[in-house]
Amino acid sequence: MQAMTEALGQLRHYPDPSYSNLRHALADHHQLPPDWVLPGNGAAELLTWAARDLAEAGTDCHLLTPAFGDYGRALAAFDVAVRPWPLSLEGIDSLDLAMSWPEPKDTSILINNPHNPTGRLFTLAELEPLLERYATVVVDEAFMDFVPPNQQPSVIRYLGRYPSLVVLRSLTKFYTLPGLRLGYALGHPDRLLRWQRWRDPWPVNALAAAAAIAAVGDIAFQRRTWEWLPPARKALFNGLQAMPGLSPLAGAANYLLVKTTTPAPLLQGLLLRHHQVLIRDCLSFAELGPAYFRVAVRTEAENARLLTALSQGIAV
Repeated sequence: MQAMTEALGQLRHYPDPSYSNLRHALADHHQLPPDWVLPGNGAAELLTWAARDLAEAGTDCHLLTPAFGDYGRALAAFDVAVRPWPLSLEGIDSLDLAMSWPEPKDTSILINNPHNPTGRLFTLAELEPLLERYATVVVDEAFMDFVPPNQQPSVIRYLGRYPSLVVLRSLTKFYTLPGLRLGYALGHPDRLLRWQRWRDPWPVNALAAAAAIAAVGDIAFQRRTWEWLPPARKALFNGLQAMPGLSPLAGAANYLLVKTTTPAPLLQGLLLRHHQVLIRDCLSFAELGPAYFRVAVRTEAENARLLTALSQGIAV
């Protein structure tokens, strides 16, 4: 808020079309040259250009399912043929490290890490083979900031080695700024220049750019979040696991996916009506349906309130 207030005087001017200050801040954050960074109006805008990239290349796209709904929107907009690739939901921790990736056959692949909606964190040993095999690899790391830096299996380190790789990042989740629409792509400069030519000018407003620079520089906030999240997530996981009829999946993000024997829409209605607590049903994920819901990891008091509401809702 302070950074945006100080930037109010910039509103009488158009933003810098090259977003030099923002690109340098993001580049420094990831130790990359600035021309390997493209800021956008949220990761969703950049996902649109990733989909157009796949369409221009004439490749099909392998898509890990269940998948974030906006992937389907972006790919359908450019008539990219989707090859669903189901992810096992029978206990994420038990997944074989050497997963059976789909055959390339001149296709591309879109994957997010940590995975949405399961929270599954893929390792570099699992991801690196993709970079050799597929025509284009798009890795959405929108929730990667929630993982402490020394534990992040980010493929950003491979960008210089694989021109086929592009990484999408979001600033709206970790920093709680969804209303500002802030995201960026990391990739080969030739690819990012192509995306720049496709889109409207000035996709990031001056206040959002100022907020982004302040956010990535807020080291104290980052450290507090990394210290807070793992124990808070574990406590919530344990509380959910202790309830009959609920089976949470271990995850690395700021949410937990939970399998439920009580249909999620029914449970959602009970919690709203009697406790004013909202859980997210997973009806928008075709592979999940009413058997799953998702909850955010919040403060200790809020998590306790959620657990109390769930215990009473299940007992009804």
